[in-house]
Amino acid sequence: MKLERAVQTYLRHVALERGLSDHTVAAYRRDLAVYTTWLVARGVGDTDAVTPAMVAEFAAERASTEPPPAASSLARLQSSVRGLHRFLVREGRAEDDPSGRLRPPKAPRRLPKALSIAHVEQLLDAAGPAPGSADATAADPSAVRDRALLELLYATGARVSEIVQLDVDDTAHGDVLRVRGKGAKERIVPVGSYARAAVEAYLTRVRPAWAAKARATPRLFLGVRGAPLSRQSAWLIIQAAAERAGLTAHVSPHTLRHSFATHLLQGGADVRVVQELLGHASVATTQIYTHVSVDALRDVYATAHPRAR
Repeated sequence: MKLERAVQTYLRHVALERGLSDHTVAAYRRDLAVYTTWLVARGVGDTDAVTPAMVAEFAAERASTEPPPAASSLARLQSSVRGLHRFLVREGRAEDDPSGRLRPPKAPRRLPKALSIAHVEQLLDAAGPAPGSADATAADPSAVRDRALLELLYATGARVSEIVQLDVDDTAHGDVLRVRGKGAKERIVPVGSYARAAVEAYLTRVRPAWAAKARATPRLFLGVRGAPLSRQSAWLIIQAAAERAGLTAHVSPHTLRHSFATHLLQGGADVRVVQELLGHASVATTQIYTHVSVDALRDVYATAHPRAR
């Protein structure tokens, strides 16, 4: 099968049948472009001509480039290559998988960065005034929206891509939120009173006027011109709030997700409950947050126990 056709068929499969996000599909496309360009430069234009030795040589060359690629980037690249060849075998478009012996590098286990509860509160206050506060009635409409956005991110632990894709109807279930995650899987996440109040203030005071400026959309969060808020815009909102709050550590949308999980576990939540709330397919993914909590326990122990040192 021609390389270009094989890649396009595989990308359609992961996008339509597996329901992977646009972001993930774009990453696969970039990785496979690197791979096929390398093959074509060596005179290979058909998937049947790819050998295990070629795949191994490609992986070795990518690992030895300068500057050295991150282990996570190299692992994703190799995963894209393996995914392509496995798909072709599974679909009967190839007899053998030349990537079968390829073993991805083991990515270092990095603990996620979480904010303290006090720093989360600073971040929220920097985004906009809390509903019902003295400053709330005179607040700029963007600040009302920004407060609702950050409150909802921290209250649910949802990914920023999941939050910006919410429709207004997704919030119409009382104290729970319907979230559509990876692979178009839905999950129900409880929402606390602070986030509910912030979203209600935004829906009542801000969204109607902004929605009237553009073509009708069901999306919950809008920009000032009435268009749906993008993931990039949400990222900039969080960065701006972090700067106003004086938080010097890197703060991203995922920081609030990490903080959500860490604070739940520190509060005694079961790891499998946190797994369900985060939408993780495997509890192993969630268990990385237990290491954060163990570190916190060590700090308390080292400070409080008379014979800890």
